[in-house]
Amino acid sequence: MKELVGVLAGNVFALSDAHGDMEVEPYAPIGLFSFDTRFLSTWVLTVNGERLNALSRDELEYFETRFVLVPGTASHYVDADVSVLRHRSIDQSFNERLTVLNHSAEAAEFTVRVEIGSDFADTSEILRPGPRRPLVVADTAHRQLRICHERDRFARETIVSSTAPVDVDQRGMTFRIQVAPNGTWHTDLHVGMIIHGAGGRDLRSSLQSHRHLVHHDMREDLARWFDHAPQLLAEREALTAAYQQALTDLASLRYTPLSYTDRVPVGGLPWAMALYGRDALITCLETLPFTPELTPATLRLLALLQGGRLDDFHDEEPGKILSELRYGESAAFGEQPTAFYYGAADTTPLFVILLDEYERWSGDADLVRQLRHPARMALDWIDEYGDLCGDGYLRYQPRNTVNGVANQTWRNSPEAIVDRHAVAPPFPRATCELQGYAYDAKVRGARLARDFWDDPDYADRLEAEAARLRERFNRDFWLPHRGYYALALTPDGEPVDALTSHLGHLLWSGIVEPARADALAAHLCGPELFSGWGVRTYAAGQRPYNPVGAHLGAVWPSDNALIAAGLRRYGYDAEAAQVVAGMFAVAETLGGSVPEVIAGYPRDLTKYPVQLPVAGRPQSWASGGLLMLLATMLGLRPCGDNLLVNPYVPDGYGRIELLDVPGRWGRADAYGRDRTTGRRVRVGGADGGRRGDG
Repeated sequence: MKELVGVLAGNVFALSDAHGDMEVEPYAPIGLFSFDTRFLSTWVLTVNGERLNALSRDELEYFETRFVLVPGTASHYVDADVSVLRHRSIDQSFNERLTVLNHSAEAAEFTVRVEIGSDFADTSEILRPGPRRPLVVADTAHRQLRICHERDRFARETIVSSTAPVDVDQRGMTFRIQVAPNGTWHTDLHVGMIIHGAGGRDLRSSLQSHRHLVHHDMREDLARWFDHAPQLLAEREALTAAYQQALTDLASLRYTPLSYTDRVPVGGLPWAMALYGRDALITCLETLPFTPELTPATLRLLALLQGGRLDDFHDEEPGKILSELRYGESAAFGEQPTAFYYGAADTTPLFVILLDEYERWSGDADLVRQLRHPARMALDWIDEYGDLCGDGYLRYQPRNTVNGVANQTWRNSPEAIVDRHAVAPPFPRATCELQGYAYDAKVRGARLARDFWDDPDYADRLEAEAARLRERFNRDFWLPHRGYYALALTPDGEPVDALTSHLGHLLWSGIVEPARADALAAHLCGPELFSGWGVRTYAAGQRPYNPVGAHLGAVWPSDNALIAAGLRRYGYDAEAAQVVAGMFAVAETLGGSVPEVIAGYPRDLTKYPVQLPVAGRPQSWASGGLLMLLATMLGLRPCGDNLLVNPYVPDGYGRIELLDVPGRWGRADAYGRDRTTGRRVRVGGADGGRRGDG
């Protein structure tokens, strides 16, 4: 696969080849995209009819990059008497400044050509874009090329404009220029993207001259993002670099949905540049000690979009929390159920879990009271629609059997839920982690009902239901001959015997009996599950195991973040540190954004984290996972109006200090050392001042 270069801002992104050109490829979403539509499918630069090659590329920010190009192949680089700077940036529009440099001692004439086209493909059809006949209007007088696509009320438009005189035709723009000896020439190309239709809005920058102001605002926004986040001081420089990269990735993956006012996390580049309920909820849970501002907007939006009826096509049920929100053509015309898709069984309990956890960190009682009705609907859904067999277990079975998602958990690939012999259980499926989430949601819902909703009877009922679920779960899911919990139960109550990373989610939820935690920790950190980089989704030694299978043996940072937190919850500090160290080793070894998933090969075999082609990078819950791993390492936990800090730092990390952790206490500092230099804690007061070492 060829190298791809991306710039992004929220859900607007552009992917090109290593030289900056965009041409349709069947394997990747190459082009300029916004709100699930490709607005540019062709963007190819030539000089005197010759393609250009990159001498270098500078990735300035996530929204900005620069290419230094020359004509010809590598053997001609040293002889080139012309070079081109291609400075690309993105906000709500796409901008490219072309600068031609004449290196000769004589004036030179050049023909600079940009081939331009759009197929307006939906992101769901990138492999095989459907036939469309866009209307193309070439306007040389106004230096503008307009490409339009309409289907009933669904309309999308690409407008390309230039600041320099240009000949415009239906396939692109041609500049016939003369450049002085050792002189330069430049033009700014601006690509506006317009969405027409119900709920649509104009996505263009109003003026080309606004370009630099927009980029200044984006830099200011990024600076504010870092200013609001805690500052990490670490002896291990690679840890600081990984932390800063994770914060940058999270900043880049914020977008404002149509008909909404605040920014929420998208899933990640390139396939998940949209709102995914599960990804957003877990990202918010991972980042509460660092970027808590993501959470209120996410909770409010998911409450606004909460299911209110029975709809088989969209897998919608009253009280169910959204799985996916798309704006593309296939969603608009019902060819895919993704306009509002609810095919997830875990988003609904996770909604309640996040609401409670956010209040514990922030003290925002108003939001808890405002979202009382959606939270109670979510809790009701667990029993009314989630308990499909009437046995008290949360299960899933797709209502949409044509193009709905079969496995409605975070392991959502079709083959992900199988036993150790590769046998898939029948529907409805009760996976083990769903029971942990449901238990946790009921416990947390009881606290919210008692402390904020003035409903002690409801709180008592939820607590009793949680206790019964915990008792039943530990009876029915436990496999005494294996020393772990079954992956799932069949409708008949038969256990699905498979050893998976779900054990860590169970620890994180608190549903595990303490006497059984020893066995789970041993499995999670044993050679079948732990690769050396992290915990595999599916343990080696079972028939379906595949180290490059996304959910059958690969390693996910987001998964490992919950696992490490679960291990520390039950007091397995050394085991948690092992997971933390492995995951940060991935980030430090690869550099840049941590990928969504890596292969599950043993570390001592490959010596290097093996990335998978399907992995998104950056990905919100992967980057958020690094932050959660850092919080787990430092043992950060809210307790009333105080931040508790109980560090257990892996060997070799030295001194770590996290300054200005936000919360209901104001700002506080956390400090820790690895075991080779001793362990200490420092906690700041509400004003951020230090109280001394403890």
